[in-house]
Amino acid sequence: MEFLNKLLYVPISELPFYLVTLLIAFTVHEFSHAYFAYRFGDPTAKMLGRVTLNPTVHFDFFGIVLLLIAGFGWARPVPVNRDNFDKPRLMGIIVSVAGPLSNLLLAVLGSVIYAALLQFGVVSPFMVEDKLQQAIHIFFSTFIVMNFFLCLFNLIPLPPLDGYRIVEDLVPRRMLGILHRFEQWSILVFLIILVVPTFRLYTIVPLYGAANALAEHFLIFFRVLFGA
Repeated sequence: MEFLNKLLYVPISELPFYLVTLLIAFTVHEFSHAYFAYRFGDPTAKMLGRVTLNPTVHFDFFGIVLLLIAGFGWARPVPVNRDNFDKPRLMGIIVSVAGPLSNLLLAVLGSVIYAALLQFGVVSPFMVEDKLQQAIHIFFSTFIVMNFFLCLFNLIPLPPLDGYRIVEDLVPRRMLGILHRFEQWSILVFLIILVVPTFRLYTIVPLYGAANALAEHFLIFFRVLFGA
């Protein structure tokens, strides 16, 4: 047990809450990509069975394990053929944004529910001995922070993240060749800045800090709103 606590990025006691959170967050994220791509005329994801809320078709085992160990990870990316869109660049941006936006919406929804439970006295704002209340606190704290984090993390403009796909559709076409030429090196840079401890202090750590700050501010906002 001690070995697992040292190996994992999250405490072993909170692991079930992280797994449930990732089950929901990754599934909704990838479903959002697939759904909008299909609605815009690209049948690729539909033919591969990705327009579904079934988590088993979206999970990437290595990506989940890495998130639990290193604090970042991914699900199976949804294949998108922008050539099937009427307006490839505009619709491509919408499809790319749909994933991070879905995590943002999940985080806000979690904040609303958690704030309501606290404000109306369903759960205590203090960590009491009651195991059920402890579980509720840990789950909602994890769910809200992780979804804010995944929203911010996926907007990093480096492959293979959504932020990079957005940049692809935003830059002038004459620059795409340059962008694609350095894509393989960008992936290497992406891995370095996320794995090397010194660089993590300026990437993963600030993102988690921002996610925690957003969670706190949204929770306060909704509690004030419910108490008005």
